[in-house]
Amino acid sequence: MSSLLLRQGRIIDPANHRDETGDLAIVDGRIAAAIPAGQPFEEIDCRRLVVAPGLIDLHVHFREPGQSAKETIASGARAAAAGGFTSVVCMPNTSPSVDNPSVVTWIKEKSEREACINVFTTGAITKGIAGEELAPIGSMARAGIVALTDDGHCVQNHELMRRALEYARMFQLPVLDHCQDYGLVGKGVMHEGYWSTLLGLPGWPSAGEEMIVMRNILLAGLCETPIHCQHLSSGDSVRLLRDARARGVPITGEVCPHHIALTDESLQGFDTNFKMNPPLRARVDVDALIQGIADGVVTILASDHAPHCAYEKEVEFDMAPFGIVGLETELGLFLDILIHKNKAIDLPRLIALLTIEPARLLRLDRGTLATGAPADVTLIDPDLEWTVDAASFQSRSTNTPFHGWELKGRAVRTIVAGKTVWPPPAAT
Repeated sequence: MSSLLLRQGRIIDPANHRDETGDLAIVDGRIAAAIPAGQPFEEIDCRRLVVAPGLIDLHVHFREPGQSAKETIASGARAAAAGGFTSVVCMPNTSPSVDNPSVVTWIKEKSEREACINVFTTGAITKGIAGEELAPIGSMARAGIVALTDDGHCVQNHELMRRALEYARMFQLPVLDHCQDYGLVGKGVMHEGYWSTLLGLPGWPSAGEEMIVMRNILLAGLCETPIHCQHLSSGDSVRLLRDARARGVPITGEVCPHHIALTDESLQGFDTNFKMNPPLRARVDVDALIQGIADGVVTILASDHAPHCAYEKEVEFDMAPFGIVGLETELGLFLDILIHKNKAIDLPRLIALLTIEPARLLRLDRGTLATGAPADVTLIDPDLEWTVDAASFQSRSTNTPFHGWELKGRAVRTIVAGKTVWPPPAAT
């Protein structure tokens, strides 16, 4: 394998508290102290670029097995690479669901053959993600899952969730939870408030999320098992996490770009590309989410990349599926909103939220540029201005509300194990 020298970039490695201008050497797919004398190497000029650990997205839906018209592991991996991500974590709500070791093995083997990045998979908490009976957690752990979740659904039985947490602790697996109380949410399709009333759409109260966040805080404390609350959308969810974390409860949360880029007011045109789960909230919630990111309550950023076929979204708002694609716009949105516009955090903290923080939660050997670490690297131009064009997406689906948006900041090269995977060789 050839060697690579990244010259004079701003090296930001939050895992090692490193932020300096310099060279980064890659030898045989790993970060090296230097290129050995006499060994040929490729040199990349990184002046004006940030050299960061490969970005990690711990919340994506690649739809295989069973829904390859929406996305495949190969196309999803290309979308991730185009967005600057070297590692992703797939959710288990496929068809069949990832609720047994054979499906885990199938995904791992297919990813090794077809994915240009690192693809990790979660296992379902319950069989068929039905919330009724625990899946075989031990055998899935041995097969290689990195976490448990019923994402897309939420376990409503609190006693069953407790037992899942006790098993998860045995196998040192974090539990990721889609926080949704079905009784409160009912048939809601958008945030319950002024705009749901005006538009005549069934409302989805934020309490439907907060109720499960509180449940998770209580169970995480009881079972001493880490719970990660997925795609937070409510300002009061952030308040609950702030209080619990201050008391030492092993609870964390993530925020997705659409929940800080948009509000429920965006649904005025009944465009189903703005329909997502949990729904877009009010401005006060957006402000609270950004504050939660700024003060460290929110520890991870993710996309909840959820591809759907165009015809599925071309129906009445009530009937359309929830979800949007996000991998190719995620970094640009976070840079634009959190760094350039709101100045909520600095660049090293943003990179930490997308690298070492998810790596620590999931116990992955990624998210660092330490000597000897796997050479997964993302080169970022934080000032690059560009326009989102859904037609150019690498994903098989284009269900995005951000087409035509002008953003500032983007990944310009993605390197996995020392090999450039984006842009493709022909485009380099």
